[in-house]
Amino acid sequence: MPATPTGPAVEPVAGPAVDPDAPVRHLTVLYDADCPLCVHLRHWLLRQPRLVPMDLVPAGSAEARRRFPALDHADTLREITVVGDGGQVYRATAAWIVCLWALAEYRPKAHWLATPAGQPFARATVLAAARWRERLKGEAGESCADGRCGTHSSSG
Repeated sequence: MPATPTGPAVEPVAGPAVDPDAPVRHLTVLYDADCPLCVHLRHWLLRQPRLVPMDLVPAGSAEARRRFPALDHADTLREITVVGDGGQVYRATAAWIVCLWALAEYRPKAHWLATPAGQPFARATVLAAARWRERLKGEAGESCADGRCGTHSSSG
């Protein structure tokens, strides 16, 4: 098995010095802390045995901006973004695949999802999650113009 995840949508976080083919030894998952689905998946990821250490950082937060000043943080609130320690950036479907790749139980599935045969299943899953997230945003009664979905709690 390869030492790094492979598949589409791998881009460097900054500059030509970043090697997108460098082995991945650590991942940072940027998730929407105001999205119930995203928070649920964050908790699920934290419970899984990992082959690759993973930090889960709220997207758009001061910590995310400090760690990755070159990222478009508005985009990280619209879709899951994962950053490898070599500066690799995975978005949307590729981000979900790399998260699975980092987990002991799901690495073989991640390798399959990254193949031409598995890509349609990976895309369909990400699209279904996006539709559910949009529904959650609509139920919250918010326009969510900034790409963040609302929660069902009221403030005040």
